[in-house]
Amino acid sequence: MTEQEELELRETLAKLKEEHRDLDHAIYALEALPLPDHLQIKRLKKKKLQLRDRIQEIEDILLPDIIA
Repeated sequence: MTEQEELELRETLAKLKEEHRDLDHAIYALEALPLPDHLQIKRLKKKKLQLRDRIQEIEDILLPDIIA
């Protein structure tokens, strides 16, 4: 992997982590409402899980497991 590719992956990773945190805050705010929109919360949680999977994929690329 070139330095440029690694830099791009790290930038993407930072953006995805920020979006993941933002979704977490949005979900918390929606759940705190007197009449929360459960469908919207479910959609946001699904998107959050997809982001978490993508974050894990990038982290695995950047820090591969070394089998001794």
